[in-house]
Amino acid sequence: MEGRGSSFVKNGELRLPPGFRFHPTDEELVAQYLKRKVFSCPLPASFIPEVDICKSDPWDLPGDLEQERYFFSTREAKYPNGNRSNRATNSGYWKATGLDKHIATSKGHQLIGMKKTLVFYRGKPPYGSRTDWIMHEYRLVSHSHLLPMQNWVLCRIFFKRRAPANAKNVLLDHNSHSASASEAFTISHEGSNSKVVFYDFLAQNRADLNRVPPPASSTSGTSGITTESDEHEDSSSCNSFPFFRILV
Repeated sequence: MEGRGSSFVKNGELRLPPGFRFHPTDEELVAQYLKRKVFSCPLPASFIPEVDICKSDPWDLPGDLEQERYFFSTREAKYPNGNRSNRATNSGYWKATGLDKHIATSKGHQLIGMKKTLVFYRGKPPYGSRTDWIMHEYRLVSHSHLLPMQNWVLCRIFFKRRAPANAKNVLLDHNSHSASASEAFTISHEGSNSKVVFYDFLAQNRADLNRVPPPASSTSGTSGITTESDEHEDSSSCNSFPFFRILV
């Protein structure tokens, strides 16, 4: 990589040399980039441009739409005397979802920042339509009262593709069909409490054969008589007469 503080941002887009990827952790984003930005310290490298997030829709922000994009931005108060941020854009708004995540240092476990997850909605609240654009907004947590006047945040924006609804239905149908087939197999082979009886057709007394149940009708698709395979025939019989296994 190039020297400390070097810039890889050209025309508002992050352009790294071939083979390099910018994939920082939450701790690195807060401790190495956002904190340095807030206190006007030199950054490890100028990877992250300054952009007013709410001046543009997510698809109009600079950078590759297929990749995660990182921006420094300042929060604008929604009301003069309030702490809520104004996150309205030209054609929609960012809406917070879930609880904020605490970001702590890996050594010492000291709280240094918070991460808020937001989803972009088209239209006007509260009747906007949800999109697949996601933003992670990082803000600094300081234990002192010496924060600068500018309220910097670091934003990670990306497009999260969701699985099609029909693909989910196909998966549910497949699981349901598999479960039904498994239950049917259990009922037919175990639920009937059937016993396997072997009859020797060479025996002199054929009276017991009268108890053989009649074969199932052709519409049932199954038969009550099953012929043993050649591998299980009695090798001691000179004529190799087969035995028949009957479910009763």
